[in-house]
Amino acid sequence: MEKLNDSGRPLALIILDGWGESPTSPVNAITVAKTPNMDGYKKHYPWTTLGSSGESVGLPVGQMGNSEVGHLNMGAGRIIYQDFLRINNAVSSGEFFENPVLSKAVYRVHGGRNRLHLMGLVSDGGVHSHQNHLYALVEMAKRSGLSPDQVVIHAYLDGRDTPPRSAEGYLRQLEERISALGIGRIGTISGRYYAMDRDNRWDRVKLAYDALTRWDGYGADDSESAIRDAYARGENDEFVKPTVIGDPAPISDGDSVIFFNFRPDRGREMSRAFTDPDFAGFDRKKFSLFFASFTRYDDTFSFPVAFDKYVPCNTFGEVVSNAGLRQLRIAETEKYAHVTFFFSGGMEEPFPGEERFLVPSPKVATYDLKPEMSAYEVAQECVGKIESGRYDVIILNFANADMVGHTGIMDAAVAACEAVDECVGMVVDAVLASGGSAIITADHGNSDMMTEVDGTPFTAHTLSPVPCILICGGFYDKEVELRSDGVLADIAPTLLDSMGIEKPAEMSGKSILKKQS
Repeated sequence: MEKLNDSGRPLALIILDGWGESPTSPVNAITVAKTPNMDGYKKHYPWTTLGSSGESVGLPVGQMGNSEVGHLNMGAGRIIYQDFLRINNAVSSGEFFENPVLSKAVYRVHGGRNRLHLMGLVSDGGVHSHQNHLYALVEMAKRSGLSPDQVVIHAYLDGRDTPPRSAEGYLRQLEERISALGIGRIGTISGRYYAMDRDNRWDRVKLAYDALTRWDGYGADDSESAIRDAYARGENDEFVKPTVIGDPAPISDGDSVIFFNFRPDRGREMSRAFTDPDFAGFDRKKFSLFFASFTRYDDTFSFPVAFDKYVPCNTFGEVVSNAGLRQLRIAETEKYAHVTFFFSGGMEEPFPGEERFLVPSPKVATYDLKPEMSAYEVAQECVGKIESGRYDVIILNFANADMVGHTGIMDAAVAACEAVDECVGMVVDAVLASGGSAIITADHGNSDMMTEVDGTPFTAHTLSPVPCILICGGFYDKEVELRSDGVLADIAPTLLDSMGIEKPAEMSGKSILKKQS
């Protein structure tokens, strides 16, 4: 790729969220969709695939990637070993059971009448949490001598990173585990739509909060009947209305709460409701609690964190900033944090010379109702920014193939992919017209598989690699040799290579461009 010149012609990194590279199939919305632009780019420009799951991105073998992990690896230029793997290793080594923050939460209620509340997403999806970590917490409570009725589990249900009606099985596994340990009970269940909102839809969060603290909501005698009733109401896991189970055991003054999600973005709002003294999302009672989370959900939060974050230095954004270049990050609400916070290695503040532009996501209940989301607005804003000649680098994200893919609705996912293809064409045309270059890639797969073998909707991410297409005038219909063993951590070194900037020593990733002899 050509080195950017002094005129400020941009290099654009175009991230197609959830756009996995999988074989043509009737259940692959990406290949079913009409995508003339992406098809043309693959025909006329060099491209390869990049590993985006498992060990390729610092996750356990066979674990699907996700947006947070993908953007972290891309921006850092090195494989970032994820919180999931860090916590797994702590459980395996025994360090988990000696963690000072977790120990304090347990021992604060030891020997008294107060309770230990464990809340988070209960599944093996591995994107926001993992049920094995919850099992370890229950075992820790058992080892610490808490009484059986002191441990209350508030189970958030998945259905996005897992099949849409898989919660029944996960709850059964949890019931079996706590029965075997002889400690704990499920106190509430709630779909993640309510308990894990991230778009300040406080009316949703309030329903889950009221179940946790006031024992309000649907009622059931046990978790089996609670989920059965929800399914009878037509609710898939993600949308299960907050339900209280058995005798009241609400979160109360003097209790301890551990939020065991490890991914930050969908843990922030509920945490804020419990801990922010100036919280104004809805009217709620304030509690005197020991509240802790597995990881740091927000730098402004002051409550204890069991596994604090690792912040890599010399990420792509920092290197570009130190070179005196101007960069733009642009996305709609659903993926704005990913092109900013996560791509910058967990840094909230922009680097010098970095500008950000947020396009609001549409306010709809589910994105199958508007599969184009705000992609056209993102593209139009981006084209204007390119034509301004102001930026050397532009990082943008189209959210559709991920967010609509999660609905499990094939027709909507096809429409989403077709909208993305059109919008990518708008951006690439503007980049080439300005004399710039572009790299098109993705963070993980999703819309490349929309249906299970048995015909049920598939709403989770996939293990697929992702495309990486290198576009510039000098590469059109040219033989350009690319590495075939690339991973997402190679994106930043490839960008720097194309700009003629030496990658820092901290970046272990390699440019996918093979050096010519």
